[in-house]
Amino acid sequence: MLRRSFLWSIVLLVITPLGVIGQEEPVVVYLVRHSERAEDGTDDPPISEAGWARSRLLSKMLQDAGLTHIHSTDYKRTLSTGEPTAEATGLTIDLYDARDLVVAAALIAATPGRHLVLGHSNTTPGFVEALGGEAGTPIAEMEYDRLYIVTLFQGNVSSVLLRFGEKFSG
Repeated sequence: MLRRSFLWSIVLLVITPLGVIGQEEPVVVYLVRHSERAEDGTDDPPISEAGWARSRLLSKMLQDAGLTHIHSTDYKRTLSTGEPTAEATGLTIDLYDARDLVVAAALIAATPGRHLVLGHSNTTPGFVEALGGEAGTPIAEMEYDRLYIVTLFQGNVSSVLLRFGEKFSG
């Protein structure tokens, strides 16, 4: 495990500067928490009907964003949240390890294009911060309406927090 972390550190030290030097187009990252879940008594519940509606809305909102990559944790609720967007764009959903957000964020930052990242209430703000953006307050347990947009361009980072779908009232 230590050797793997060391190797990733070396890769990141080599890749990250290359993504900044001579960067001609911004890397744009859209980040959301999975949609509403349907409690089924398991550790990996699916999304609910309201979750499917929010997932379809997200796909529609991003239809003209020019997405080139979709990233998700390996859970039913995150993968299902990205399914409508993957179908609409023809993109596959690549998995990332939410236990190592710094590595995942660095790899995305070094990959040109427009990315959708699907995460969780306890990982999405951390992912935004790992990219250099402003996460704001922690995500509440029943809060599903955040859409972060983090833009990386020539060593500068900007972030915006938007709300979409049914409003969170917490």
